[in-house]
Amino acid sequence: MRWGMVINLSRCTRCHACVAACRIEHFLPLRITWPRLIAWENETEITTIPVRCNQCKKAPCVDVCPAQATAKRPDGIVWVDQNKCVGCRYCVIACPYQNRTFLSKDKNPGYFPGFRHTRFEEKGKKLYPHQVGTTEKCNFCMERIDAGLAKGLKPGIDRDATPACVNTCQAKALTFGDLADPLSDVSKLILDKAGFQLHHEYGTDPSVYYIDPGIAGALSNKAPEGSTTGAHMQDLSTTDERARKIFAKTAAKVEG
Repeated sequence: MRWGMVINLSRCTRCHACVAACRIEHFLPLRITWPRLIAWENETEITTIPVRCNQCKKAPCVDVCPAQATAKRPDGIVWVDQNKCVGCRYCVIACPYQNRTFLSKDKNPGYFPGFRHTRFEEKGKKLYPHQVGTTEKCNFCMERIDAGLAKGLKPGIDRDATPACVNTCQAKALTFGDLADPLSDVSKLILDKAGFQLHHEYGTDPSVYYIDPGIAGALSNKAPEGSTTGAHMQDLSTTDERARKIFAKTAAKVEG
């Protein structure tokens, strides 16, 4: 068993419902966001790429953690034991996808600094406490998965055993299931729709795949010719040097 996710880029409507669902499910602090939306743009269109922890099969974050706070479960989920985390941030540096966050005091000032905590925050302290001075990230809603399996439910099929972001996506852009099962929906999508991983050249073998036949260069994991990625955004993949120069010139004109 290896839990994984397939994201259909052609269906994403940039509604940010997945981001909101995760925030509510995990009672995330004000300046912490586990799933993010990144824009990949060229002269004619903007493509949105939802990203989160890739739950890598060969996870660099697990290898570098001196406290063994980051671990990989038998089902492939990579998670962080905040009671063991010493805040060294080696995992943040090691992650090639920039999908880990160190929870510092400035990232958890409260939703209304200087005032009482909201009921959302108070409930979160009891149900899903976040410890300042530790790192955290998406964990595929492993609590939902474990609770669902205990009830005989099937993740990816039954809502109570499926990640919150998948349940919330009205466009059905997210599909969850067992990558080790060739008959699962995720396996079929990857095979039928030429699913690809981000930065496959790193050899981490992510458990998150993407599909979109409309993206030129998806199979080679190269950005489309002439595409640009803003300085405030993260590269989807190995954007070529020409694209970087084009953006630099555009940015200079705007600033000028």
